[in-house]
Amino acid sequence: MKRPLYTIALALLLASCSSDNPKDKKATLEKLKKERTALNGKIEKLESELGQNKKKVDFKDVAVTELAETHFRNYVEVQGRVDAEENVDIMPEVPGTVTAIYVKAGQHVNKGQVLVQLDDKVLKQNVAQLQTQLDLARTVFDRQKNLWDQKIGTEVQYLTAKSQKEGLERQLAGLKSQASMSKVKSPVSGTVDAMELKLGQSVAPGSPMGIRVVNADRLKVKALVSENYGGKVNQGDEVTISLPDVPENLNAKVSFAAKMIDPVSRGFNVEVKLPSNKKYRPNMVAILKIIDYSNDKALVVPVNAIQKSESSEYVFIAVDGKAKKVNIKSGKVSDGKAEVLSGLKVGDKVIITGFQDLNDGDSVKL
Repeated sequence: MKRPLYTIALALLLASCSSDNPKDKKATLEKLKKERTALNGKIEKLESELGQNKKKVDFKDVAVTELAETHFRNYVEVQGRVDAEENVDIMPEVPGTVTAIYVKAGQHVNKGQVLVQLDDKVLKQNVAQLQTQLDLARTVFDRQKNLWDQKIGTEVQYLTAKSQKEGLERQLAGLKSQASMSKVKSPVSGTVDAMELKLGQSVAPGSPMGIRVVNADRLKVKALVSENYGGKVNQGDEVTISLPDVPENLNAKVSFAAKMIDPVSRGFNVEVKLPSNKKYRPNMVAILKIIDYSNDKALVVPVNAIQKSESSEYVFIAVDGKAKKVNIKSGKVSDGKAEVLSGLKVGDKVIITGFQDLNDGDSVKL
């Protein structure tokens, strides 16, 4: 298309060159310039119509997540510690001096097993003396009874002998019971977790004597929950337990939730029983995630994808290569994800990366 036009211009130029008149040459040049300008305009118009001068569309790179119904849980998270249901500091029932220690740290003991012997020499002497008196009283009573059965003697003699015998029997039983308290026994089965007692040491009732027995087969997690969750946390609720020191996670249920709020801490105690495991130790840190809300058909989005205006919350979704602003209503938030209560549906492609500088209607590239 361009070649014939330049050919004509060349012919005209040659024709003008054949003339020696300067005025004719000048007129011819002006004419050719006008023709060139007109040709350039026609060329630009044609190029524009053919789209050769069209500007490129500015696409913005984004990442999306396609919504689907999923399992959503909301947690009340608190920190607690592992405790033994049977964790006992041994205390003597009577005062005395330690004369024998029968166990050592780390040893397994059974309920009722003797751990320590206290000095009981005086008690033994008293028991022996009283036993002698009782033997005599029984002999006297037996003779008085035989006489009374034969209608010999008085009833007063018989009743006096009987009373003396029974009184001594009660005294002896009391001394023997007191003597048995000199044998310090384990109230539970478990392992001797601490042994700080020494021979010759004096002990007193109601005071720890340096021995602790722990039953590591019966452990639980104890935690204090804020009163704000008093209506949400109850016995039987599902809970996820994390033990950072093991590390290990396990699922269980709340075995106990106190009804009374502590007036000082403004919280209430919860307990969760643990299965038997040699890895678990009392006073380990435990993280409890108590489920207070559950939805098996929830629509969730990353919480950082939700933007807020003065009057609403919104997200961007990708529709036919364009960004579309959608107002939503969010619910509970857990593990960095928010439940969407309204505004979105299954299959919507929510923009989760690259949404910061988007405007409604912008072209996007997934």
